[in-house]
Amino acid sequence: MLPIIHIVNGPNRNLLHLRPPKIYGGQSFDDYLETQLRPQFGSEAVLMYFQSNAEGALIDYLQSIPSGCMGVILNPAAYTHYSLALADTVELMSLPIVEVHISNISEREPRRQLSLIRPHVAHCIEGKGIEGYEMAVKWLLKKREK
Repeated sequence: MLPIIHIVNGPNRNLLHLRPPKIYGGQSFDDYLETQLRPQFGSEAVLMYFQSNAEGALIDYLQSIPSGCMGVILNPAAYTHYSLALADTVELMSLPIVEVHISNISEREPRRQLSLIRPHVAHCIEGKGIEGYEMAVKWLLKKREK
């Protein structure tokens, strides 16, 4: 049985293709997942995907992930910067979590530079575009090999 990696995206990632292309690339996440990520890693892991614009739905989903899965790739989007509830949920999880941001939040507007999530994750990838998700899958697979 293949290990399971959960990819969890927060608000507006469902509209990624409509966001400024210079920052977000112009491709929908669903297209990227189906044409690139799943075909590339399908023999190594099952990639489960969840996206919500609602903070509570993200928390409920994260809390439902079994501790035996390989890990979580989380792009909390705007909730990165102000959701104590989401940060508390991530802190309580007992599996590796990779925080991913398509843009480099460390170099954006001051209100976007703080991550309440970062202290509670195993790894963070930011500013690598949508390919940051591929890097996160590779990181989790490599961590599993150790």
